[in-house]
Amino acid sequence: MLQKEPAEPDIVTRALAKNRLGVPSVVFFGVAGAAPLTVIIGAIATIYAIIGSTAVPIAYVAVAGILSLFTVGFVAMSRHIVNSGAFYSYISHGLGRTIGVGAAFVALPAYSLMQIGLFGLFGSAASGILASFGVGAPWYVCAIGAWLVVTVLGLLWVDLSGKVLAVLLVAEIAVVLLYDVVMIANPAGGHVDFTPFNPAPLLTPVVGSLLVLAVAGFVGFEATVVLSEETKDPKRTIGRATHIAVLLAGALCAISAWAMAVSTGPANIAGAAAEHQTDLVFFLVGKHLPVAFVNLGYLLFLTSVFAALLAFHAAVARYQFALGREGVLPAVFGRTHPRTGAPVAGSITQSVLGILVLSAYAVSGLEPVRYVFAWLTTIGGLGVLILMWATSAAVIGFFARGRRTENVWRAYIAPFSSFLLLSVALTATVIGFGELLQVDGDSPFQWLIPVLYLAVALVGFIWAGIMRAARPEVYAQIGRGADGRTSILSDIEWPTKQLHGDPVGARGYPY
Repeated sequence: MLQKEPAEPDIVTRALAKNRLGVPSVVFFGVAGAAPLTVIIGAIATIYAIIGSTAVPIAYVAVAGILSLFTVGFVAMSRHIVNSGAFYSYISHGLGRTIGVGAAFVALPAYSLMQIGLFGLFGSAASGILASFGVGAPWYVCAIGAWLVVTVLGLLWVDLSGKVLAVLLVAEIAVVLLYDVVMIANPAGGHVDFTPFNPAPLLTPVVGSLLVLAVAGFVGFEATVVLSEETKDPKRTIGRATHIAVLLAGALCAISAWAMAVSTGPANIAGAAAEHQTDLVFFLVGKHLPVAFVNLGYLLFLTSVFAALLAFHAAVARYQFALGREGVLPAVFGRTHPRTGAPVAGSITQSVLGILVLSAYAVSGLEPVRYVFAWLTTIGGLGVLILMWATSAAVIGFFARGRRTENVWRAYIAPFSSFLLLSVALTATVIGFGELLQVDGDSPFQWLIPVLYLAVALVGFIWAGIMRAARPEVYAQIGRGADGRTSILSDIEWPTKQLHGDPVGARGYPY
């Protein structure tokens, strides 16, 4: 009897590329999302100018500490759940499927806006650089050029993107350290001042605004877990990479913020930042370095933004993939290209949304740095902060049902501490959101964006309820990931409560 020839592989499959990324590549994705050079040149000078406080360095240290606490439980949970849905999956496991779907509906616009907003900064910076060479190009033309490259890379092998990020980030970090050394080696008044690391200002009313703005500088580090299905030995790789990404981003931002204050003198840093804005660092180092090194900094600033664009694009596409694979989104989103392992529909969808938004801004004529970059990334950053807060609660819920070989620190103490601290940060962000957008006190944007996030979460809750009633077998798959497991929790650790005829223990969910 003749053997049947094996079928040709489908044009798409339902699995991401396996064993593509090691610790260094995952770190590069996480740090690229946080975009340290972008934060150092853009955000830190802005914080000094707006807040007028010398406590920016210690604020970054404090936020790095808060997020390090968050990362302890976050990483501990990653050892038991391998899912490119990251926050969505973890919240589904810790707080239930319904809340998990609501979180997914928050994650999609949040990460999409973060990525699209960065095109505004890239386009503006690229246009300025070209103008210095006598080439006139509108910001949106430059942004569309970056969009095209990101679109192509988003459809190729993820390790190729990792290699691109590696080259860009090594150069970026090198120039950051060079600038820091130059600023510290040339202190105002001839002596190095350590007062910016004095924690006393963190006990004043200014702490809320400082922490909120500093947290925004870390958004993106959590992209490491989104890549969990594509890493080598994810239980070890993701944990190490996430801790390194947080500590590296925090150290670079804190030291650079301090170096700026040393160079101008703490008493003068706010005034200098208000005067020079995003050119502050280049102004400070330009007096002591050849012009070529300053120009290199401008170029690497541009590549830093591009690296963040690439990292956020990967994160958005993989969120959509996870949701499509589990039936929350249409099944087409849960398929990948058989050769590259790229999530095709998610990547294309994000690219289409990006070009539509960029086209709308180009037609409107709005200024790109404020209305594209600052507004969209701030709005997206609020969504990511909401996800971090909910995930910290989910970690508590997950380990409250059993420590699963984790010690008390990782399972209970660190997650609970991070939940309390993130609650403070989120409350301060919502209260002062209008100030972050720099809108008038009577502007509806003071309250509209948090309300819209609540609305999309409610839509997610309703959709989860519809799925539970109409497609219980699909609802039961939420959060299960690539291998069909929900967690390593054994059935006997659960009561035998029934959910659509299935014991809770078999699924690993509270409801």
